[in-house]
Amino acid sequence: MSLNFNLMRRCFDLARLGSGSVSPNPLVGAVLAHGDKIIGEGFYATDGGPHAEVRALASVKPADRPLIRESTLYISLEPCNIYGRTPPCTDLILREGIPRVVVAGTDLTPGVNGSGLYRLRAQGVIVETGVLAAEGAHLSNYRNVYVSQSRPYVLLKYAQTHNNLIAPADPGPYWLTNDYSRRLVHKWRTATDAILVGAGTARADNPALTTRYFPGPQPLRMVLDRKGNLPPHLQLFDGQHPTVVFTENPRTESKNLRFVTHDFSAVDWLPALLHKIADLRIAHLTVEGGAWLLEQFISQAYWDEARVFTTPQVWHAGKAAPVLHVEPVFATHLLADQLQVYHPAVAGARSC
Repeated sequence: MSLNFNLMRRCFDLARLGSGSVSPNPLVGAVLAHGDKIIGEGFYATDGGPHAEVRALASVKPADRPLIRESTLYISLEPCNIYGRTPPCTDLILREGIPRVVVAGTDLTPGVNGSGLYRLRAQGVIVETGVLAAEGAHLSNYRNVYVSQSRPYVLLKYAQTHNNLIAPADPGPYWLTNDYSRRLVHKWRTATDAILVGAGTARADNPALTTRYFPGPQPLRMVLDRKGNLPPHLQLFDGQHPTVVFTENPRTESKNLRFVTHDFSAVDWLPALLHKIADLRIAHLTVEGGAWLLEQFISQAYWDEARVFTTPQVWHAGKAAPVLHVEPVFATHLLADQLQVYHPAVAGARSC
C-alpha cells in the first residue's frame, strides 16, 4: 500500500506543474511503474495539449518498452473516455496493454464520470480507485465543480484585524497582512483563472490584481460596477492586463477592457453571474472583496473554499469581516499573521 501512496503522491506533484496553464481542464499527473521502478511519467501541461497519460507513455525509454505490459499506470484522475481535442486515453491504455491502473478520483466531466474506469474493467484491466482520494480531490475539485455545476470553483480570500474588522472606517488603501502573506497571495493568484472584486473595493483600494510579487500567469481581472461609474484612472483600467467589467451601463471598450451587461436587480443575479463567468472558460474564481460581495457569496452558499488572514492589528472602528459559520480545516502562521482555511459544510455549496 505504501508503494501505491508514494507513486500517487508523485502523480500529484507532477499534476501541480500544470497549475495556471491548463484550466478549465484538470490538473493531472501520471506515473508508469514496473514494480517500484518508474519507467515513465508525465503531466498535463497546456490546455489542449497531450494528456498526462500520453506524455507518460511517450517518456518510456526504448529499452523499457517491453516492460509496459507488466506495469501499473498511476493517474491522479480517471482517464478520459471521450473524443475531444485528443483521442480517449482509455484507447491508449488498452492499445499499450497496460494490465493495471490505479487512480485517485473520478472525473465528473459529462461522458467520462466513471465510464473510463468501467471500460477498462470490461476489457480485463485491473482498476483500483480512491487511492489518496482526499488529496487528489484538492487538485480536481475546481474542474469537477465547473463541469458538474456550470459555475467556477469559488475561493474567498480576505484579511481581518484581530478584532474581526475587514475595512477601516475611513475609506482608502490600507495593508493588513505582512510581506510574506502578500507574497503567498500573489502565488495563489498565479493558480487562479480570474480575480473578482466589487466596485467599493476597486474605488477605495485601487488594486492592480496582478502577480507582481510572484512569477507566474496573470489571471483575468474582474470587477462588478453596476452603475458603470468607476473612474477610468483606476489600475484595473490601465490596459496592462485584461479586465472584464460586469455592469448595467457598459462603456466603450478599449485595450484589454471588456464590458459584460448584467442585471443586478434580478433575484438570481449571483448564480447568473457565475454562469456568465463559467461561459468565459473560468473554472477557478478568487473573490478578494469587499465585505458586501463576500457576504453575498457566503449567504447564498456559492463558495467552495475560504482563506482568511487574521492579523495582530486592532482598529477601534470599521467594517465587520464576514462570518463563515464553519470551523477551519487548516491553520498556520506566517510570522504574526494567522492563516485559516475553510470549506463549507457538506451540504453547503450550491449549484447554479
